[in-house]
Amino acid sequence: MRKIEAIIKPFKLDEVKDALSELGVLGLTVTEVRGFGRQKGHKELFRGSEYVIDFLPKIKIEVVVADELSDAVVQAILTSARTGNIGDGKIFVHPLEQVYRIRTGETGEEAI
Repeated sequence: MRKIEAIIKPFKLDEVKDALSELGVLGLTVTEVRGFGRQKGHKELFRGSEYVIDFLPKIKIEVVVADELSDAVVQAILTSARTGNIGDGKIFVHPLEQVYRIRTGETGEEAI
C-alpha cells in the first residue's frame, strides 16, 4: 500500500478529484494549506503600499491506494494538476506498513 500526498493549486482540485474517481479511488482527504517553493511568494500593491505574500494558498490531497494502483494515481494527478507554470505543486509517495478501519477492525488493503 502507498500513501500519496499531492500539493496542488486550489483551482485544480475538481479536475484532480474527477481523474482519481475515474481510476476507482474510493476516498481522499483534502486540506487547505499555505506554503512556498521556488516561487518564494509574490508582491502585491494595496492602497499604495507594496507588501510580500510569502505563503501562497495550496491544496493538499492525501490518498491511500494499493501498490498496483499507485503509478496510475500519480500519473492522473500529474496530468490533471499541471498548468505548465511555476507553482504547480509536488507529489510525495510513501510506503504504508499497515492500515486499520476503526469501525470494522479490517486491516490491510481491505481497510482502504
